[in-house]
Amino acid sequence: MTEPTLHDVACNDAQGGHRMAYWQWGDAHSAHVVVCVHGLTRQGRDFDVLAQAIVARAGGDVRVVCPDVVGRGRSDWLRDPAFYQVPVYAADMVALIAQLHGEQPIDTLDYVGTSMGGLIGFVLAGHKELPLPRPIRRFVANDVGPTVEPAAIQRIGAYVGKSGQFSSVQAAADAMWALSTTFGPHTPDQWRALSQHMVVPASERSADGAAKTASASATGEGAWVLHYDPAIGVPLRAITPEIAAQGGAVMWSLYDAIEARTLLTRGAVSDLLSPETAAAMTQRGPRATLVEFEGVGHAPTFVDPVQVAVVTNFLFD
Repeated sequence: MTEPTLHDVACNDAQGGHRMAYWQWGDAHSAHVVVCVHGLTRQGRDFDVLAQAIVARAGGDVRVVCPDVVGRGRSDWLRDPAFYQVPVYAADMVALIAQLHGEQPIDTLDYVGTSMGGLIGFVLAGHKELPLPRPIRRFVANDVGPTVEPAAIQRIGAYVGKSGQFSSVQAAADAMWALSTTFGPHTPDQWRALSQHMVVPASERSADGAAKTASASATGEGAWVLHYDPAIGVPLRAITPEIAAQGGAVMWSLYDAIEARTLLTRGAVSDLLSPETAAAMTQRGPRATLVEFEGVGHAPTFVDPVQVAVVTNFLFD
């Protein structure tokens, strides 16, 4: 299986609901589900390499699901950008998992979350009142902790939603690389593979911003735009030190309640997950196992074979 299948789930919100798209790898009839959730400006195809490795490691008996969080990729854009917040995203994941369970009962539920995806995971794994069909068994938090460094928030907020149009996929890839060198070394082919799903022809935007068709991997010339709602940066830029402190306290309480076996992966030079926060995460709550990747900042992409092996070994050992 070299390409995933595309599906969607209806999600509730205060403005009439929205649709979240997700990419599925592996066996749709498997009772073992691994949900992989991306970072702030990314989308579910970020996990193509990891998802295929998970399927191979499981001998095909696994269902890997990689959603495009609302406002990104093939999912709808929210009418009010104030709702681009972790509680909404977590509620959408609950709806997704319920739909998956309705299609095929889930016996084993694992979760991989990068950056924002990890914060969503803290809610899913740590909130005991959520109606999940199974508690999360194994949880991978990729370069994120309950305390997020303010400098990283400022750095990310400075560019989110402020890109214009690009003349080609390659031009977009080059522009994204200038902002993403902290992801660590990537070959040109690896970076283009990550980048091609991050853009869509401007002509294929529908009225609500979602893409109409699936040609973001094409190489033709024309106007290309990033595959997310520029307004996702609005709540981020509204974060004050006081709001950040309150949010951190909530996230620590959720983290401390996690019972899933937990792996914390960190870019050794990350500016978002500090060494102090990472160390604290190994000593409290689920007492995460920490693995750091040298020469990488925020955030590891799970494209490098060493990074992939760390995750697959954790899920299947």
